[in-house]
Amino acid sequence: MGSEVSKQIQRCKAVSVEKQMLFDLNENCGEIFPGCDYRPTDRKNWMASLGPKDLHINNIVWPGTHNSATDRIGIPCISRPFAQCQTLSVYQQLVLGTRVLDIRVNENNHVCHGILLTYNIDVVINDVKKFLFETTSEVIILEIRTEYGHRDPPEFEDYLEEKLGMYLIHQDDYVFGKTIAELLPKRIICVWKPRNSAQPKPGSPFWSAEYLKDNWIDTDLPSTKFDSNLKYLSDQAPVSSRNFFYRVENTVTAQPDNPVVCVRPVTGRIQGYARLFINRCFAEGCANRLQVFSTDFIGGDFVDACVGLTHARVHGEC
Repeated sequence: MGSEVSKQIQRCKAVSVEKQMLFDLNENCGEIFPGCDYRPTDRKNWMASLGPKDLHINNIVWPGTHNSATDRIGIPCISRPFAQCQTLSVYQQLVLGTRVLDIRVNENNHVCHGILLTYNIDVVINDVKKFLFETTSEVIILEIRTEYGHRDPPEFEDYLEEKLGMYLIHQDDYVFGKTIAELLPKRIICVWKPRNSAQPKPGSPFWSAEYLKDNWIDTDLPSTKFDSNLKYLSDQAPVSSRNFFYRVENTVTAQPDNPVVCVRPVTGRIQGYARLFINRCFAEGCANRLQVFSTDFIGGDFVDACVGLTHARVHGEC
């Protein structure tokens, strides 16, 4: 018992040290980068505002959410704090400016996070369709995967094609070099990651797992995650010379050996340093690799940082 208490104390100290490291780095380096002062006047239509003819798919910094459809997961005040990564609905996230969604499903067509369930996938699809109906030039990356420990929902590709077919951009490497204007009226890049079924093939309405990659670092230590994100991003090719999306997640993950295991206080250790991360990308020479940038509990400032950097790229400022 005493050794376990001592271990927990040491873990708390490690977290505290790393939180201070990020705070000090932010104080010393700041949050300045090309486009940092830009604020879109209409986040709901920010792609349209920047100009569909000027926005190349591979040049966009895509603001994304982690575990996007967990706003109503679990039981409030009981299981929800351990699995909820967003408080906004999918529709509200899209209106705020989110353009990459991370959806996990089970064999019964329900959204889930681990063993906890929430609403049917129909809720997500209807939110996406509502948003697309209300806008004209916004493109979404919709990632749907079968959650770990679950089986693929039956005939899921047929379901998605029936619901979203008119919007789906077919799998094609040439898409990365095209502008949004060249893709319209198609507006969804749907990455489908089954566990048991075959991966989508070239030419399919769906994109296979190899088109959206990341390096998930399972840690609740904020500076460790921050530095690892920089390292793995630096290992990637520039966005102009790769035919896949690479995601950086500005999140940390609760660990069972730490007394704090609720999502919000844990991920809050890194959440406020998105602008610092972009600043350090420029300092480390890897800003031209940043593409999909995701977070828990997304807010307007996170969206503005991504849109601001996209604006700077469009105008040749970086």
